Amino acid sequence: MLKLISTLSIGVLILLASIFLFLGILDATKVNISMLIGTIIWFIVTPLWMKEE
Repeated sequence: MLKLISTLSIGVLILLASIFLFLGILDATKVNISMLIGTIIWFIVTPLWMKEE
């Protein structure tokens, strides 16, 4: 479950948001907030699932 959250934070909140910015679907402010949230989630969750393995 933690790996899924980590993957979604990178895949959706960071990568997809940057693609939407490039395509003009989202503005820079929303993308910046999304990327910040994704990065925070990733830094919190990733060490937790790495401990489990």
